[in-house]
Amino acid sequence: MVSQPSNTRRRLRFAGVAAVAVLAVVSLVATACSKSSSSGSSGGTVKAAWIYVGPTNDGGWTQAHDNGRKFVATELGGKVKTTYKENVKEAEVAPVIEGLVKDGNTIIFATSYGYAEPMAAAAAKYPNVKFEQATGDLITAGKTTPSNYAEYWGAGEDTLYLSGVAAGKATKNNKIGIEAPFAIPEIIRHINAFVLGAQSVNPAATAKVVWTNDWFNPTAEKQAAESLVSAGVDVIFSHQDSPSAGEVAKAKNLPWVGYDSDQSGAYSSVWLTTATYNWGPRYLSRINAVNDKTWKSDNYYGTIADGFTTLATFGTIVSADTKTLINAELTKAKNAGATSFGWYWGQSDRQDQSGAVKIKKGQTLSQKDLYEMSWFVKGVDGTLKN
Repeated sequence: MVSQPSNTRRRLRFAGVAAVAVLAVVSLVATACSKSSSSGSSGGTVKAAWIYVGPTNDGGWTQAHDNGRKFVATELGGKVKTTYKENVKEAEVAPVIEGLVKDGNTIIFATSYGYAEPMAAAAAKYPNVKFEQATGDLITAGKTTPSNYAEYWGAGEDTLYLSGVAAGKATKNNKIGIEAPFAIPEIIRHINAFVLGAQSVNPAATAKVVWTNDWFNPTAEKQAAESLVSAGVDVIFSHQDSPSAGEVAKAKNLPWVGYDSDQSGAYSSVWLTTATYNWGPRYLSRINAVNDKTWKSDNYYGTIADGFTTLATFGTIVSADTKTLINAELTKAKNAGATSFGWYWGQSDRQDQSGAVKIKKGQTLSQKDLYEMSWFVKGVDGTLKN
């Protein structure tokens, strides 16, 4: 993968006497909000913990993961005791992990990209605990990881491609604005897929990208959306953890694509659709595997076909013809099974911003190819640096 911005590559280094280290752990763990829920006693139950980069009511990424946690608690009842830490900065996750291990959790799910290496380090230190990293890329990159460490993610780019179709149909001046957190391959491939979707129905469509340098920052997200409006875009795609850009879209009456949550109710007058993720089944299967002692390390990448990712409800401004077009693509992806993975990348030669062909017609991309994507498709106005 490309080199990461400092926001996502910060590392904690512990030095000094033991007393100082203990005080640091206690202080940092205390700053992360923690809550737990259980339908029964802790005896004989699996203790499972989640670590979140934002609040559980962010209206997006973290809330979706927490819905998955609640799904597990409902499905398993007294067989599981769940807990979570919210608002944990990536640079401060290591002692939070330590605290969750000391609390007796036997499986820990970390849900932000910058948590990956501290999670892998903890896995090496605590072989009897299972560590699961969302959006991690260590395994795909071929790095050596402990046998009690796993990664999970999914093809959100596929449903963002379909969201891009809605945006391409909605724009009148062919200028789409995109606000996004960091210039890392995960975000780059999502932007590329979205733009390709827009261009599949509107070849003249272009996209301007603005970076917020944060996963969850409603103020920065709103300011980024406003800057895009000032630049003349007439459709907004917000690849952020909150729906703040929706407020700007609503005020300006501009079509809007959010990210990872269905905002069709709160923003019905401007909502198009977006990619959503169903985390619950993954969490349930992994905790069941711990319970029946069948857990093994894996590198899961969910798809439309297996139900991991799908589209949010269409907004009322999406035309019937556009819905029909998108739903036909969605159905084909569902029915194609494993071959549904990234079907659009090789539909024609794909050029980068300079015009160089990066993907040839007929070429298929592997998970590793996607995890290493470090270029923007032609038609994107934006830099690859935050």
